Amino acid sequence: MLFGRFVKLFLYLSLAAIVLLSACGRTRNLSSDKTIVFKLSENQPPSNPVTQAMFKFADLVKEKSKGKMIIDVYPSRQLGSETESIEQIQLDLIDFIRVNSVTLGQTASEVGVFTLPYIFKDRSHKYRILDGYIGEAVSRDLEKYNMLNLGYLEAGTRNFYTHKPVTSIKDLKGMKIRVQPSDIPLAMVKMIGAVPTPMNYGEVYSSLQTGVIDGAENDFVSYSTSSHYEVAKNYILDGHLSPPALILMSKKTFDKLPSEYQNIIIEAAAEAVQWQRVAMFEFEKESEKKVRAAGSKIVKVDKSPFQKAVEGIYEKYPDYKDRINKIRNHQ
Repeated sequence: MLFGRFVKLFLYLSLAAIVLLSACGRTRNLSSDKTIVFKLSENQPPSNPVTQAMFKFADLVKEKSKGKMIIDVYPSRQLGSETESIEQIQLDLIDFIRVNSVTLGQTASEVGVFTLPYIFKDRSHKYRILDGYIGEAVSRDLEKYNMLNLGYLEAGTRNFYTHKPVTSIKDLKGMKIRVQPSDIPLAMVKMIGAVPTPMNYGEVYSSLQTGVIDGAENDFVSYSTSSHYEVAKNYILDGHLSPPALILMSKKTFDKLPSEYQNIIIEAAAEAVQWQRVAMFEFEKESEKKVRAAGSKIVKVDKSPFQKAVEGIYEKYPDYKDRINKIRNHQ
């Protein structure tokens, strides 16, 4: 264990040295008299609406700054996994990241309230929370981690998909289900009687294909773009999680920018968020049609047994009891 931590520390110190050496070889003047080039890390492929929104964001920033600010988007985990990207932005090694709140919750527990099962009644309730004072409070909390939240993106509603047909919560008992390496999905899957199996997103297809796991969970878009529907044909509509994604910027970098550049980034991000939410809804519909046509069986299930099984998870977060109650009781 100690050796593993040493190796990880060595790797990140090496990465930091590489970035610093690279920075020495280029002009990084964050004033308005020089063109500034930023890096944005994205784990999804270019076909995913969240990635497309990052390209949209980059285009808007370039347009509004008249080419004085350039954001290079690196999709498909080119700069590392979500966990690695979160660590890098904390160290101020990269400028922007787009991450799911489930992964982010492992570093910033404050955002975890948005990743609890069945915390949102529906999408309209979800956006009233995220775009209101609770979402703003969580954004302020993130600043102590050197993360400036530029907006909450739609990341879909997550459902289970498996090799074997599932029609109720009982059918999931004992199944090995891949989950994101995060406390909340781990606890949730245990509560429904399955065996949570954390692994990185890029390993899921082969693990489904070879039978290392019996199933996984994700939204229609990721189920489609990742091609998981090819190796796990049974998809149930239990809707257990609806966690947002976030566009995050290094606060240190943001604070060094001229105010007019800061305003451009904020404005461009807001436009990209609204564009992405609409695009995501449309792409969800297309993705469902695609996987149905490919032979996936989409099954509606009674959600109440799932909701009852995971009710106790809220008690595991006493520090956020007040915030959780405000979300659940918000009209």
